Amino acid sequence: MENSKRARRGKPRKQPRGNTYVEPKVVSQGLERVRGAARRDSGMRFTNLLHHITVELLEEAYYALNRKAAPGVDGVTWSEYGKGLEAQLRDLHGRVHRGAYRAQPSKRTYISKGDGRMRPLGIAVLEDKIVQQTVVWVLQAIYEEVFLGFSYGFRPERSQHNALDAIWVAIMQRKVNWVLDADIRGFFDSISHEWMEKFVGLRIGDERILRLIHKWLTAGVSEDGEWSRTVVGTSQGATVSPLLSNIFLHYVLDLCVAAENAEIQQVKVLPRQLPDSGV
Repeated sequence: MENSKRARRGKPRKQPRGNTYVEPKVVSQGLERVRGAARRDSGMRFTNLLHHITVELLEEAYYALNRKAAPGVDGVTWSEYGKGLEAQLRDLHGRVHRGAYRAQPSKRTYISKGDGRMRPLGIAVLEDKIVQQTVVWVLQAIYEEVFLGFSYGFRPERSQHNALDAIWVAIMQRKVNWVLDADIRGFFDSISHEWMEKFVGLRIGDERILRLIHKWLTAGVSEDGEWSRTVVGTSQGATVSPLLSNIFLHYVLDLCVAAENAEIQQVKVLPRQLPDSGV
């Protein structure tokens, strides 16, 4: 009831920060300028982004990680990496900027789904998590000015609860003839690498950032000590995967829905809640 009242007033409840999205404590002036440029020019292609990944941002990403998370294939835990942290991060920063950084395969594990099936998850090594988080922060300065308003999943100050608020307003205050509840089966596991990289390349022209994303997509998985290639999909559990999935769906779904809504005025766009589902 309280949620409905807030929705009617146009003030969906503020959600506590979960572990699916982490905001940087301080956004640098450089990234604010990037955000402003993305807002002013919807066609701008950003060709110089890597310098925003600093030792300080890597350190903030390290402290933003789940300290009790299981280690990746190298067995390094959060606390172990923190021993001599400054030297570790300076070395990591140097490798990233020289192009010497190498992504490690994700460790495959499984969790049960509500329908009895098993969902594969990938556990990245700690350094990959750190670098991925910094890249997410850099790219979000651009894509938060790109994504459409009915996209809610894994975005700052948004959640599935906010999406439900918007659905309540749409159904209760507008004429709605039908509702489509859709789910993309195995979405994370079936994303085309070729198209993913093409979509990112529409706005990102910094080849160093594009190479990082390519490394994460193709790093492979390790299951029971056996390595296997990944030719499609982005690892569920990887820090960068929610953002990449939102970018992919922005181009293959959201823009199409928005265009259809503009042509057929009777259609009311309702929220896409998570990267692999929509209402």
